Amino acid sequence: MVPIPIVLPQPPHLNGGFRDLKIALARRPSLPNLPLQRIMPSVFIKTYGCQMNERDSEAVAAQLVAKGYSLAPNELVADVVLLNTCSVRDQAEQKALGKMGNLAGIARKQGRSPILGFLGCMAQSRGRELIESLPEVDLVLGTQKFHRTADYLDDLLAGRSRQIVDIEEEAGSQGTIREHLAAAEGRKAVSAFVSIMQGCNQHCTFCIVPDTRGPERSRSIAEIVTECEELVSQGVREITLLGQIVTSFGRREYPPVDGRSGFVQLLEAVHAIPGLRRLRFTSPHPKGYGLDLVEAYGRLPKLVEHAHVPVQSGSNRILKLMHRGYTRERFLELVRELRSVHPGMGVTTDIIVGFPGETDADFQETMGLCREVEFDQAYLFKYSVRKGTVAATMEHPVPEEVIEDRHQRLLAVINELALRRYAALIGQTQEVLVEGPSRRNPARYEGRTRSNKIVVFDGSERHRGEVLNLRIERVGSFTLYGDAAIVGLDDIPAPAATTEAWRSPMPIS
Repeated sequence: MVPIPIVLPQPPHLNGGFRDLKIALARRPSLPNLPLQRIMPSVFIKTYGCQMNERDSEAVAAQLVAKGYSLAPNELVADVVLLNTCSVRDQAEQKALGKMGNLAGIARKQGRSPILGFLGCMAQSRGRELIESLPEVDLVLGTQKFHRTADYLDDLLAGRSRQIVDIEEEAGSQGTIREHLAAAEGRKAVSAFVSIMQGCNQHCTFCIVPDTRGPERSRSIAEIVTECEELVSQGVREITLLGQIVTSFGRREYPPVDGRSGFVQLLEAVHAIPGLRRLRFTSPHPKGYGLDLVEAYGRLPKLVEHAHVPVQSGSNRILKLMHRGYTRERFLELVRELRSVHPGMGVTTDIIVGFPGETDADFQETMGLCREVEFDQAYLFKYSVRKGTVAATMEHPVPEEVIEDRHQRLLAVINELALRRYAALIGQTQEVLVEGPSRRNPARYEGRTRSNKIVVFDGSERHRGEVLNLRIERVGSFTLYGDAAIVGLDDIPAPAATTEAWRSPMPIS
């Protein structure tokens, strides 16, 4: 019997959930027979939220490593503890607040006085309030100040400042998240995330991101390509372009060229980098998928067959209340367009259950849309009231017990549909980029298919970074298991960096 997969509680994109990225930086041993030198303090970074937050934390860590910091065991022995926070859901904020309070209490009991700091979205939205409620906190930095972390830590550690709060806007901050931890540590990475923009102009009624991240600000294509070229030269095989709404990239800076938006122009420029094997992006907005982007999947072979397209609801009435800017019918049309380019296109999404005013009829429309699309995976979220958003003042809130019931019912449908799509791959051969040892079983190796499905197989360190053909033998919990012995472990030729025009087999409006 094939095990039924369970929907993961944390998404790999920008609209909520938890993924802890723990980056610990430790005291570097002093070297003998050298002049007296400064001993750098140890630092630990814990990340709440999306991949954008993870990328921000990685950049901060890389900056600190460049100043002499190195890896350390955990937060309990660190001289500096930084929590990079999320504000998409109240639960995210409460976890970070609880964690910081716990750390402060442990430090008091140990008789230690570590530097404690909040970074990111909650820091941006709450500012000095965090220090007033937790006086042990020394540092509060907003979403446009990550690159200032090292300098501010120097001021605190040297005693030049007692407490620092900086949540001001800063021109050009979108171009400051560019350092990568692997490079700073002198090790190779198979994949990397590259931040292409900051901010959001969508103003969905449930979302606080426009307030915490500010308006859309894009980096230049030349700057992004240079960063990607450096990564590829260091051995990176796959790059994921990151932004709150990546399909909004360069709207003001890059006018359309031959019908191709600024974002598609960026995809073409990164795609042309020699040595790059795969290209991904997250998160887009459904209304950002024009004909040019749909066609790009067909004519750019390095652009993989995976689209994470947040639908949020299957009800037109709720989509309008959310201010999403598209209809149920347009979303279904988009999925058909994507799968007309690649029938095996992996389509994943986000869905909010229990938005204010959601009736059972609205919920049934969402269930129906999921059955029609058959998502490869969906990240389900129970609606969370966010202070300052339009939805927070809407009438007819859905009772918690109803939200929980709907969440469980939709989860069961998503699991059933995903199991069907994963099981359909048994016996097929999939192209897999090997990332390294499996996170669940380090004795085996894992990688990802072009449609973003994890594959576990019996491999070795020599396969890290290789692109292999693996036959799928069975499925697990959102995991495929491949047999390398049947197909062999030969490299697959790299895709050409072609940008030839492609035409959809069906009319796209």
